[in-house]
Amino acid sequence: MDLRIFTEPQQGATYDTLLTVAKATEDLGFDAFFRSDHYLKMGNVDGLPGPTDAWITLAGLARETKRIRLGTLMTAGTFRLPGVLAIQVAQVDQMSGGRVELGLGAGWFEEEHTAYGIPFPKEKFGRLEEQLEIVTGLWQTKVGNTFDFHGRFYDLTDSPALPKPAQEKIPVLIGGHGATRTPRLAARYADEFNIPFASIEDSERQFGRVRAAAEEAGRRADDLVYSNALVVCVGRDDAEVARRAAAIGREVEELKANGLAGSPAEVVDKIGKYAEIGSQRIYLQVLDLDDLDHLELISAEVQSQLA
Repeated sequence: MDLRIFTEPQQGATYDTLLTVAKATEDLGFDAFFRSDHYLKMGNVDGLPGPTDAWITLAGLARETKRIRLGTLMTAGTFRLPGVLAIQVAQVDQMSGGRVELGLGAGWFEEEHTAYGIPFPKEKFGRLEEQLEIVTGLWQTKVGNTFDFHGRFYDLTDSPALPKPAQEKIPVLIGGHGATRTPRLAARYADEFNIPFASIEDSERQFGRVRAAAEEAGRRADDLVYSNALVVCVGRDDAEVARRAAAIGREVEELKANGLAGSPAEVVDKIGKYAEIGSQRIYLQVLDLDDLDHLELISAEVQSQLA
């Protein structure tokens, strides 16, 4: 089971804070550092000092880290034109020496679009499908050839399809709870399917849909990696768990029901149950980015038991 650190910087974080967490992620042996792609806080937090851009952040981290994978859960398709996104991600991949992964979603948070003057189209899923075809098509076009695409939402003519990523193929993540269109998109474009904040039962059901869609599309179901994103709150004793839960404004029992919370043994046991239904990777949503002791505990007493 791979464990990755997943951050939500729109809730309040500077680049320096993210750099500190990313370096701790690398030093403590975690597989990757991922971040959300949002421009507006959610819930009862002040969000100060304000949002940071996902791909600008990852570009900086690409030069400041050496081993960990870097990516997004999920880049909002509404934020970036697909041709521009292909350039950005390929460049960050070059800057990292080939350690980037692209999670791409349709976008959903209308208020952040209103707050920053970003168009929020009604038809998002059709746009996402075209974006996936364009981004992957640009990367796959051989040097010296051009790429054309004429769709309902986007039109590209004689694109040089440059620059190229450092990796031969940047892993693409697609995720969500949709029962029909999401599995179909994952079967066509994804290297990894991620389901966020889902129960073991719902995860098993959705993984089954994706596996079936992959086989219908002529792929082996096991060609995809299957993963979960879950909030994490671990403590050496009940008091430490309660303190960490209070710091992120959550209740312990709710976290135990909907995430990975409790003692290291409890969390290892629950991760094992996700592994039993086919999850191969867990993105640990860390909400208190100043609590590096939390990461150290997870590394020493959770990750070590899963190795």
